Amino acid sequence: MMASVVAKNLLSPAVVRILPFAAFMTFVIASSFLPEPAAGGSGWDMRFVYVLRTAVVAALLLAFWRHYSELAWMELKRCAWLPAVLTGMVVFVIWIALDQPWATMGEPAPFDPRKADGAIDWMITVPRLIGLAIVVPVMEELFWRSFIQRWIDTPQFLNADPRRASRRAFLVTAALFALEHNLLLAGLLAGLAYGALYLRSGNLWSPVIAHAVTNALLGAWILATGSWHLW
Repeated sequence: MMASVVAKNLLSPAVVRILPFAAFMTFVIASSFLPEPAAGGSGWDMRFVYVLRTAVVAALLLAFWRHYSELAWMELKRCAWLPAVLTGMVVFVIWIALDQPWATMGEPAPFDPRKADGAIDWMITVPRLIGLAIVVPVMEELFWRSFIQRWIDTPQFLNADPRRASRRAFLVTAALFALEHNLLLAGLLAGLAYGALYLRSGNLWSPVIAHAVTNALLGAWILATGSWHLW
């Protein structure tokens, strides 16, 4: 009996939405302390750390998937795809346009997937693209929109109607989402756009799809232009 109570607490609705995001941020923070490989010496190849990060976060999402009722198959079927896709495209354009020093916070950690001969190393690039376009949108929208945007109004967030989120919850969530990103202003506008989709539709698949479209287009742009800092 005690074991079942402990297990239930460990897998509370909040915890299963926090853990994938916490794992992601742990990798981000730890990466800043790992030594880069010196010429002919030892060190961490950050490209493989990024791949490992994607694998760990994806594994957590899959392990907890049955707990994400807002991402059930029936919810996907009810999703309004057109507004989500269009929003994702608009956010992509905004992201590229605001890739400016005055709209940036801190220094980015570029992910350069090229080999010594300049060719793209697809063995590490494909997992990175999967993480960018699939894993990250699901992980972030579960944390920021499904959890934080509703939890700010009530700790019993699963009972909260996303369409009735307060203005405070909407704005605070977007601001916190922006702080997670190097392109601060672009992150803020993206957070407002994805949050507004969730407010309007009440369906988490809407911001997930929008976010996925933005990131997929961003991945294509990075590979086409060599803008490695945008990873």
